[in-house]
Amino acid sequence: MKRDIPIHSTGPGQPTGNGESGSGPVAESTRITSLDLIRGVAVLGILLMNVVGFKFGLVPYLNISAGGSETWLDWTVGVFGEIFIDQKFMGLFSLLFGAGVMLFIDRAAARGGRAVLLNLWRNWLLLLIGIFHFLLWEGDVLMIYAVSSLFLVAMRKLSSKTLIIVGGVIFLAPIANDLLLQSIANWNDATLAGIWTEPGGDVGDLDALLSLGTLSGYFMRGLGMIIMGAGLYRLGFMSGKMSPSVYRRVAITGVGIGLPLAALGVVLVDVNNFSNNVAFIGNIPNNLGAIPASLGYMSLIVLWNQRADSWLKRRLRSAGRMALTNYLTQTVLGFLAFSVLLDDAAVNRSGLLLFVLSVWAAQLWWSGAWLARFRFGPAEWLWRVATYRRWQPLRRA
Repeated sequence: MKRDIPIHSTGPGQPTGNGESGSGPVAESTRITSLDLIRGVAVLGILLMNVVGFKFGLVPYLNISAGGSETWLDWTVGVFGEIFIDQKFMGLFSLLFGAGVMLFIDRAAARGGRAVLLNLWRNWLLLLIGIFHFLLWEGDVLMIYAVSSLFLVAMRKLSSKTLIIVGGVIFLAPIANDLLLQSIANWNDATLAGIWTEPGGDVGDLDALLSLGTLSGYFMRGLGMIIMGAGLYRLGFMSGKMSPSVYRRVAITGVGIGLPLAALGVVLVDVNNFSNNVAFIGNIPNNLGAIPASLGYMSLIVLWNQRADSWLKRRLRSAGRMALTNYLTQTVLGFLAFSVLLDDAAVNRSGLLLFVLSVWAAQLWWSGAWLARFRFGPAEWLWRVATYRRWQPLRRA
């Protein structure tokens, strides 16, 4: 499924600082703020897509016409999400996750620890978090990220350029998968129940097989971005080490290519009346544009971070430092709102914006308030304690 999720709050490129142990917090004066800002923008932005899954489930998430689109405003919200949000923020998080794995291994190795084993243990814990999260909402991809880390560890000694190329090839490989799935679906007149249309009853064997093929495509795209992120981390791209002119060029080129491709995908599906015959191939333009658009977004955020500081940027950085906590609490709030309180309520896509704005306001407030008193977000702290299997200081001195 097209899911976007945040990574752990210790971002790539952040020195340990402060003379503390490598398992200690990053000193405020030595944090690379661009990474916190990227995560903060991403964790709030992705809620615009995930909230559709909270209320309507998987099919309307994939197919705008399948539910929640009753008015012109609902359609506008849906199309906006497909063009500007879907795949782009997943790309940001996947890139950062790959960078974070490399950073974690580098730091552990510098301390003389068993870097690879510690990383494997850390991502085994992430897998467990993902399993529990999946029990609450099927949109989890923490499990995919945890498994993907195994492949990155095996390739960690490749050069930056090789990592970027290999990651790009892996990301683009599912295009052939989409073409194959579409051919199988069309030849067999598949209903695509549970994928493109709501299942009227039990999902047939063919639709179950097509769903499995779809999941494999999501895994490959996530893995590809993660590997690319490791290469970009080594180049210093994410931490703002390159000249502003580089980021401006990447921003203009990436957004200029990525967003029109995403729009092309929406047009392709629309002119075919959201037919099953384009359910898979309609995603191809958006997937092609995901890499340039994600890099374009990242460049814009880096450039914004280099401008004068502001209240909003400080709050977004705090939200980014608590990205895992904020991501998980978005799901909890979404479950309570749409599966408990408003389970039978008639809420369209445009109405979901009220929930999104409320959560944004809450998370911008509580992230800053929490980190003014504590060193880590609650989920980040628990993950850190379990990783090192010893108590970690939480409250600020």
